[in-house]
Amino acid sequence: MNAAKKKQIDALWTAAEAVAATHGRSTADWHAKGISIDSRTVQPGDLFIALIGPNFDGHAFVAEAFNKGAVAAMTRADFTGAPGAQGADAPGPLLLVEDTLAALWGLGAAARARSKARFLGVTGSVGKTSTKEALALALSAQAPTAWSAGSFNNHWGLPLSMARMARDAVYGVFELGMNHPGEIRHLTALLRPNVAMITNIEPVHIGLLGSLEAIADAKGEIFESMDESGVAVLNRDNAFFRHLDRIAREQDIKRVLSFGQSPDADVRLIECTLQATSSDVIADVAGKRLSYILPVPGLHVVLNSLGVLAATMAIGADPAASAQALGALRSIKGRGARQRIDMPRGAFDLIDDAYNANPSSMRAAIAVLGRSKVGSGSRRIAVLGDMLELGPQSASLHRGLAEPLREAGIDLVFTCGPSMAALVDALPEGMRGGHAVDSRALTPVVCAAIGAGDVVMVKGSLGSRMAVVVEALAGLARALPRAANGN
Repeated sequence: MNAAKKKQIDALWTAAEAVAATHGRSTADWHAKGISIDSRTVQPGDLFIALIGPNFDGHAFVAEAFNKGAVAAMTRADFTGAPGAQGADAPGPLLLVEDTLAALWGLGAAARARSKARFLGVTGSVGKTSTKEALALALSAQAPTAWSAGSFNNHWGLPLSMARMARDAVYGVFELGMNHPGEIRHLTALLRPNVAMITNIEPVHIGLLGSLEAIADAKGEIFESMDESGVAVLNRDNAFFRHLDRIAREQDIKRVLSFGQSPDADVRLIECTLQATSSDVIADVAGKRLSYILPVPGLHVVLNSLGVLAATMAIGADPAASAQALGALRSIKGRGARQRIDMPRGAFDLIDDAYNANPSSMRAAIAVLGRSKVGSGSRRIAVLGDMLELGPQSASLHRGLAEPLREAGIDLVFTCGPSMAALVDALPEGMRGGHAVDSRALTPVVCAAIGAGDVVMVKGSLGSRMAVVVEALAGLARALPRAANGN
């Protein structure tokens, strides 16, 4: 085989394939090994796609992308760097299209059409990303698997993830998100999953959708582009199980697998031992008993792992191999990742759950903090920011966290944001660590309060910017004095 032919086979996309998928025009031949939409993370061999957003225009970074090693850039046809444009020279091969986002969707659709993989779509109010990562871990231990990075679950994240899918993938695991009706309908029409999993229905974005039933209906849109051979995977314990089961069957989906603690679940929890940093699990998987260890704490993680076993069974993989693979599960940054911080006045444990929050995930995180071990004189400390998009129920939902905090034995609670003021009023005075208008104002108060042996959990909605607190707490380690010379 000559070098040019091998290069074409090894490529993720050739110029000819990309032209056909996007209905564009290429100024030269090229073979791309990957795709990037961010010039800062371009790798040599990537196709750079110049997307246009509300606060940026990727066309301004085309030259930088080529400097980083991009082999081509997908741009609008009227890009001033295109050959023949007045006063401009092409910085490299260009794929010229009418609209770069629409063309990205074209690449995603073409990747779906050419792939022989089985596709699994994951949505739900809580736990989408963590469950998707667990599924990717379980399936990739058995066969080549593609999955969406991070929380790439929206109108650009899904097609980008699909367009990055390796040609030899046997499984594809993709996350679908939404905060308005119709969004998942649009996404699932592109993905056309063979298996669709809904983790749960909770009051997330309820301020935008109005009711839990409306949330369930919006999540149920994932079934609309499945054929009758498709499989739905649902949480049997959730109050909207029957509602979602009905939606699935109305779409002519004949096979529905369920998971949970319910005795009627196809994948059922028999027993679990919840520990500070892990869980031992025994489950019944369609009549077969499986035992496995999860090195990530929390009942919510245990229940999601049951969903992973159900989904891997639905897609044709081995649930026993999946359970074994989950022994390598790790918490994701911003979603429960734990680290030991050594500072001059002693070490403490930091639980970073700052990526997002809602009433359900707050309760789960509080329970994990409550099971954390602390020494004599040390404390369990919760640092909480506002939960957003809760609408008229916001005050009561924030206030409702007081009881889980008390039951978990949390010693101190620091809060920030206007909505968290309702929680402060509901807490016993002895639990009130301090309240501030925002995370930046709260940060020095929290940093000053941390002592040796404490366990600190930080959580809030993304818009509350609780990562500011996490970064500051992690930065306390940098204050350690240098070791003495010894001479």
